[in-house]
Amino acid sequence: MAAFQRVAAYAPPGAVGLGLGLVSAIFRPRAGLTAFDFGICAERSGPLRTDLGVPVLVEHGPELFASADLILLLPGASFAERPSGSVIEALRAAHERGATLAAHCLGVFALAATGLLDDLEVTTHWQYADQLTGQYPRVRVRPQALYLDHGNIITGAGAAAGIDMCLHLIRRDHGAGLANSIARILVTPPHRDGGQQQFITAPLPASGDRGHLADVIAWARANLDRQISLDELAARALMSRRSFARHFKAATGATPHAWLLSQRLSRAEELLETTMLPIEQIAGQVGYRSAAVFREQFTTRRGIPPRDYRQTFRRTALATPSTYRQPASSSMPDASQNPALCGRRAIQRR
Repeated sequence: MAAFQRVAAYAPPGAVGLGLGLVSAIFRPRAGLTAFDFGICAERSGPLRTDLGVPVLVEHGPELFASADLILLLPGASFAERPSGSVIEALRAAHERGATLAAHCLGVFALAATGLLDDLEVTTHWQYADQLTGQYPRVRVRPQALYLDHGNIITGAGAAAGIDMCLHLIRRDHGAGLANSIARILVTPPHRDGGQQQFITAPLPASGDRGHLADVIAWARANLDRQISLDELAARALMSRRSFARHFKAATGATPHAWLLSQRLSRAEELLETTMLPIEQIAGQVGYRSAAVFREQFTTRRGIPPRDYRQTFRRTALATPSTYRQPASSSMPDASQNPALCGRRAIQRR
């Protein structure tokens, strides 16, 4: 399946301004970096009320679904109401032809109304998990997760978790390099695992300890080539081993071991995409003593061997602002105008 290029964001009545701003910031074309054909649609074109009380002029209706590779269903104030029959049928038709449908926060309710979430494990904003279960009893709600990926159906949690879901989609289809570049522009963490909890109930460290913890996290990111032990991390944070592990999970949502593994593999993705270093050398740079262990871990966690990942996501021709051209026939840039995004293939989805 080809990596997505045409993105349609569906804004329901009372659309949440945060959701609209979030997807627009992530998927809007950026000269020399991305050329997504991005558009916002609603049940009908024209003025659309938002939760901010400020109307938004929407140029498209559900017909935009017919050509979209990725359809994003955004949260809105009227989330409990079923979308119109035309919206539901257009979503089902898009799914049937192979488009990816992704909903986050209260947008999951609209996707559930299509029946496409029946018997699937999904997530949504934790405050509305019980309501989703009550309204759509065949949907299996897992309120702890940030996002859940079923290939061409993805659901995400509330508010800022929409950023995590969207960056995951970009990372999955276009590689870690592009996802990390967009994350840097947005000043947001480039990757949080979908299984991470939506919220942390444990107390955060006191301000002084928090500063030590931030310094340790920065140090660990800069030293992924080393064998880093929990004892070393705790000593650098001036904490006991047990206290550090508790504070670290409260701050990041993951254990130190799981966090380090995720950081190592994310760095490996970047090196595979942007260099021609041998696999053995990449393994060493991300802290693996054995290339065989690295290959096994990468394949298990990413679903594809490192060499195949490189062939899929190797960026050989990044466009520059001077070569970026917008086709006259469309108000959105065509992905074919950016060689970095043209011809990229998605990895096998699970």
